[in-house]
Amino acid sequence: MALHIHEACILLLVIPGLVTSAAISHEDYPADEDGPVCDQPECPKIHPKCTKVEHNGCCPECKEVKNFCEYHGKNYKVLEEFKPSPCEWCRCEPSNEVHCVVADCAVPECVNPVYEPEQCCPVCKNGPNCFAGTTIIPAGIEVKVDECNICHCHNGDWWKPAQCSKRECQGKQTV
Repeated sequence: MALHIHEACILLLVIPGLVTSAAISHEDYPADEDGPVCDQPECPKIHPKCTKVEHNGCCPECKEVKNFCEYHGKNYKVLEEFKPSPCEWCRCEPSNEVHCVVADCAVPECVNPVYEPEQCCPVCKNGPNCFAGTTIIPAGIEVKVDECNICHCHNGDWWKPAQCSKRECQGKQTV
């Protein structure tokens, strides 16, 4: 008489430092037309990163372990680094979590910064500057803004209005 053991009724006995398989006789777990009929055995825990579990027998089995990260609908390999935007740097960690850092931009030294494509931080295309009334003037030089006024930006304080000095003029208004 041959001993038939359904593969679903193989239990794993976990002893610290040792894993052995022990076959349970068919009489212990009888079968019906749908397969083995099992009492609820103590099953090994499913790995927390398991993404595909099959329930073909007494205990669920992990068939696939997640080894990637998902971020905004895209998958990345563990330890892969990527830039989802010009200002973000991210990495897929071994825990399958994505960790990102966002650039900390310095305050631009002008009143008219622009954002360039594929650059994170705004830039001053024409260098440091400030306002003299409604006129933008470059920093570091004196600028004659009208017939009566010469202005210059405060040293390092571009957000302050320009400092202007009035010149002699005939019936003109000053800034």
